[in-house]
Amino acid sequence: MSTASFGTSPVPGSPSVRRTGRAARPRFGFGLVGPRRDRHSVPLEQLEALALPVGDDGMVIGVDAEGRPAVLGINRPVPYDVTLIGGLWTAQVLALRAAATGARVAVETGRAQAWTALAQAAGGGQPCITLHDVGRVPPQGASAGSPVVVVRDCGMRPPRGRVVSAPWQSVVTLLPYLSPVAPRLLEKSSLVGVQRVSPDEAAQIGRIMSLPQHEYEALSTLADGVTLWCTPNDRQFVMTQATDAETGLLGGARRMD
Repeated sequence: MSTASFGTSPVPGSPSVRRTGRAARPRFGFGLVGPRRDRHSVPLEQLEALALPVGDDGMVIGVDAEGRPAVLGINRPVPYDVTLIGGLWTAQVLALRAAATGARVAVETGRAQAWTALAQAAGGGQPCITLHDVGRVPPQGASAGSPVVVVRDCGMRPPRGRVVSAPWQSVVTLLPYLSPVAPRLLEKSSLVGVQRVSPDEAAQIGRIMSLPQHEYEALSTLADGVTLWCTPNDRQFVMTQATDAETGLLGGARRMD
């Protein structure tokens, strides 16, 4: 039986081919040589036409006063606490959109019936939103590949949580009104959201958050779905607009439940 030899002997009846120089060296890891085409180029003055409207990384929580998307980067490699003084509707929209970014959402709540339909509808049958009684949230094992958002819907005086913010694990605390524990939560939060409140509450929030007068006075007149989001260095009014799927599941935007 003859033995086949690769790359050393010419095929009988064909002219001899001798490979020398660079062509004789194999192209390890680069595959076959593809077709050659002329390089594409554009004049310098046309470069701006190639710009892409890429913004911050995160989930879209609404639009700002100019109609531009407002983005919240909630999945972070550092502990991140958010306090929302507002309605259940907005908190549930945030939970849905956090799950849509690939985060696992753990809801700590004393009113599980208000979250059950949401948890069942989210994730297409996958348990991406789980419900837990107050004080019963187990360790979540958050990581860069599996970030977690804990939503605490525990009423006016939420107890200190067993599961706190950590790298890749953010905590969103929902307060329906400005409760006695609110000043402590606001001061330690990385981000604060405020929806419509009474004029007295607005003035107190203005003192805590160092808001200018025209901004805290506006807090008592905000429409449903509008939130003032504050950080130590920035403030922005945002209108949260529900998608058709969100409206079908949660109804229209509302401040009260």
